[in-house]
Amino acid sequence: MILFCLPYAGGSEVIFYSWKNDVHPDIDIYPIQLKGRGRRFNEPFYESLEEAVQDIFEQIQGTVKNHDYAVFGHSMGSLLAYELYYQLSNANVKMPAHLFFSGYRAPNRIRKKVKLHDLPDHVFKKKIIELGGTLEELINNEELFELFIPLLKSDFKMVENYIYQERAAKIECDITVLNGKEDSMDEQDISDWKKHTDGNFKAHYFEGNHFFINHHAENIINIINRTLTESRKHHQFY
Repeated sequence: MILFCLPYAGGSEVIFYSWKNDVHPDIDIYPIQLKGRGRRFNEPFYESLEEAVQDIFEQIQGTVKNHDYAVFGHSMGSLLAYELYYQLSNANVKMPAHLFFSGYRAPNRIRKKVKLHDLPDHVFKKKIIELGGTLEELINNEELFELFIPLLKSDFKMVENYIYQERAAKIECDITVLNGKEDSMDEQDISDWKKHTDGNFKAHYFEGNHFFINHHAENIINIINRTLTESRKHHQFY
């Protein structure tokens, strides 16, 4: 079973590397490389979420033909995972066994009207720090943070310009939603994910804010291991 992992805004595939040693032996962590970061640092940023989804689809379409797989996304990565599902469905390829949506409200829920990516850099930086999860070395290094802002703004622009479109077909596989108890989302933001699947829905809450993922890796991996090994038995994977 392959688990494709999609990062939050400004994040790279590196954030998932540490998971590789702790997942079940039958699960292979496959962090997705996005433009403008990591090995793809010199590639231009995405112009839209649709472009990012297409790029992700092109990266995985060959792999999904021959493997059972699931998708995990955190924050921006959850929205990418949601749209990726329908890109895969439209392409009539093998569909995921499970989807994990972490740190993101159901896509039908109304977004804040303030667009952070339009703010002046100094105000944008302040807002980003307030969200939490920003690396200390970035906060304490003005020069490094300045280099990082264009990528962050590009990712925020993708998400903030996203327009939700209701689909006639719901997600067919089971979904798991993970959220920080101190995040800004309310109960309906999470429970509305139920409306998007014909499969089973489970929600898990963690101590912490939007970036609980950075502090609860062990618990998250346990959920992944338990969920995907159960899926394997149910669907007779391998």
